[in-house]
Amino acid sequence: MAMARFGATAAGGVNRQALSAEDFVAQAELVRWGEALGLAASRDRIGNLFLRLPGTDPDAAPVLSGSHLDSQPTGGRFDGVYGVLAAFEAVQAIIERGVAHRHPIEVVAWMNEEGSRFAPGMMGSAVFAGARTEEETVSVRDAAGVSVADALAQCDIAMAQVPLRALGGPVHAYVEAHIEQGPVLEREGIPVGVVSGIQGKHTFRVEVLGEPSHAGTSERRERKDALIAATAMVQALAAEFHDAEDITKFTVGRFEVFPNAPSVVAGKVVFSIDLRHPRSDRLRAMSARIEPICRAVQGPCEVVVTRLSAADSLEFPTALRDRIRSIAGRLDIPSLDLPSAAGHDARYLHPIAPSAMIFVPCHLGITHNEAESAEPGDLAAGARVLADLLVELANEPARKESE
Repeated sequence: MAMARFGATAAGGVNRQALSAEDFVAQAELVRWGEALGLAASRDRIGNLFLRLPGTDPDAAPVLSGSHLDSQPTGGRFDGVYGVLAAFEAVQAIIERGVAHRHPIEVVAWMNEEGSRFAPGMMGSAVFAGARTEEETVSVRDAAGVSVADALAQCDIAMAQVPLRALGGPVHAYVEAHIEQGPVLEREGIPVGVVSGIQGKHTFRVEVLGEPSHAGTSERRERKDALIAATAMVQALAAEFHDAEDITKFTVGRFEVFPNAPSVVAGKVVFSIDLRHPRSDRLRAMSARIEPICRAVQGPCEVVVTRLSAADSLEFPTALRDRIRSIAGRLDIPSLDLPSAAGHDARYLHPIAPSAMIFVPCHLGITHNEAESAEPGDLAAGARVLADLLVELANEPARKESE
């Protein structure tokens, strides 16, 4: 609730978009909380924030746990933030109980998971893990023309008290706690979800290029109406990806018209595509159809389809999932195995370190919405399981680089 003050909306939600002033003050508050516990704060040059609890072996790779602080424009108080603060709470408990551990434990807040201001999302974790280059990331611009590089320069000013660290590095393990963003756990009355994996997600930007002209004088046969062409594309894509079983998820969440004037034929339209499916082969086949479908209905306009991201489905390690289930049982906390239909930063940590996710219920599955809500008891249950898992992971022997 304290973190939700930063970017608070009148309807009780949060508008704290990546690398914004609201994001910076939220990060600064987390740093202050960490300093009070003796945690060492650091940040990398792509904007990821870390709070470090040393272990007994200074050379051991850290165990990372966290999520993100940024939100959608009309986001809720728990999406992302819960994972950061659950990790923080777990570390605080470890400190207060005096639990010894070999590996350092780091609480992490990844930069721009949501992708609402800068697309695509999960930028910070992707660059950290080497899945996306720093150069291509910093050149991305928001709707106002501000680049990631510009915003990071503002971060350098706002977070000047936090020292910079090297980008990337070895990770012993990563665990991310998160609200489910779906209705299953609440419906079943189960406080903890053991996440089996994350369904695939491919994203695109489509630019439809026409020609602006006078709404009253330009003849229909001469018009290059980008809006007419773009809406035809959206409808054709929606028909192509219609799925009676509702497994395929096709979304156009952003639609921009230029010059966006009532008496001017649209000269340009830019829209987004978010396409998801749990089967990677099916997702790749559908993605390959996007550009041909757009070209088939472009009419006199031109179209440019740009793939922004292509993350296939993944499955988290069985051994880690078994440990989460075992810990929950030991704590008398009921658990349930389920997949994640939403994307998370764990997607990019998964290829470089053993990774896992712990879900807790959210009311009615409502998320990316100011009405997003979760029960304190469920949040605490997830944090308890997380704390025990972090202690177990942080006391493992160091792995060789070849493992």
